[in-house]
Amino acid sequence: MLFKVRMDVRLPADMPKATADELKRTERELAQALQHSGKWRHLWRIVGQYANISIFDVDSASELHDLLTSLPLFPYMTIEVEALCRHPSSIHADER
Repeated sequence: MLFKVRMDVRLPADMPKATADELKRTERELAQALQHSGKWRHLWRIVGQYANISIFDVDSASELHDLLTSLPLFPYMTIEVEALCRHPSSIHADER
């Protein structure tokens, strides 16, 4: 199943820099591992915001939920999820 996910991150202004840096480091490592596995198919930054648009390819909504809640920055995120399906007018044979 494909899902479009928007993640907006808002770290507390009083969070120590070292704490924020460690959260970002562990988030990056997990995000890259999930990309290598094919679960996190695309990741785009939204210009001028601490936010991204991502495409996930998972087996179920429950798997996506578990994946998102495992992210180190999850407690500081506002997340919007939309399920996707192929459009009948798409010229691509796959889901790229």
